[in-house]
Amino acid sequence: MKFEYIIFDWDGTVMDSAAKIVACMQKAAAMGQISIPTKEQVEHIIGISLHPAIKQLFSIDDDKADEIVTHYKSVFLDQDKTACPLFANASETLTHLSRSARLAVATGKARRGLERAWENTNTKHFFELSRCADEAESKPSSDMLLQIVKEWKIEPEQALMVGDTVYDMQMAENIGMPRVGVSYGVHDKIELLKHKPLTIIDSLDMMKSFVK
Repeated sequence: MKFEYIIFDWDGTVMDSAAKIVACMQKAAAMGQISIPTKEQVEHIIGISLHPAIKQLFSIDDDKADEIVTHYKSVFLDQDKTACPLFANASETLTHLSRSARLAVATGKARRGLERAWENTNTKHFFELSRCADEAESKPSSDMLLQIVKEWKIEPEQALMVGDTVYDMQMAENIGMPRVGVSYGVHDKIELLKHKPLTIIDSLDMMKSFVK
C-alpha cells in the first residue's frame, strides 16, 4: 500500500529518547519521595500524556501527580544530560517521504517539548501538521488523529499511523486508520501485533516502501 498522508509518533519512533525519559522519571520519583520505578515500568507508559502517565505509573492522586510532573520537567530541562538523537536514517528518510507524502506528528509531548526537539534536530520543516499532549486527549484516544485528518480534509483510512507503542496502534485501530509498528521502540513486537498493523518495521528507512 502507498500513502500520501503519514502521521508519526515522536518519542521512540523518530527520536531515541526512551533512556532520557526513564532517567528523568526515576529522578522525579526520588525527588518526590515515592517508589522509584523500573526501566520497564516507565517504558510501559511512554506515549501517554505526562500527567495521566504519571498517575498511572505511580497510582497517585492528582495533587501528587502535579508535584511529580513539576519534578520531571525540572529534571528533563535543567538536570539530566542524556542524549536524545534521532534514530538512524531519520533525516534522510523524512526527506525522501516528504517529496511524495504529507507528514504530521501525533505525540505525547507537550507543544513546547516538540518544538524544542524539532529545533534541536532541525526537523520541523518536514511536518505540516502536529498535535501534542496539551492540544488533544491523551493516547490511546484517537483525538489527535481525528484532529489531523479533519485538517487535512481526508478520511482516517487515507492516512498511515507509525508508532512504537500499543497506544499508537490503539488510537489508529479505533478509527480504522492503517498503522505500522516499529520494533526498535519501547513496546514489544508481540504486543504491537495484537493491533493488526500492516507490518512491523525494524528501521525507519523501511518506511520508504509506503510512498510512491
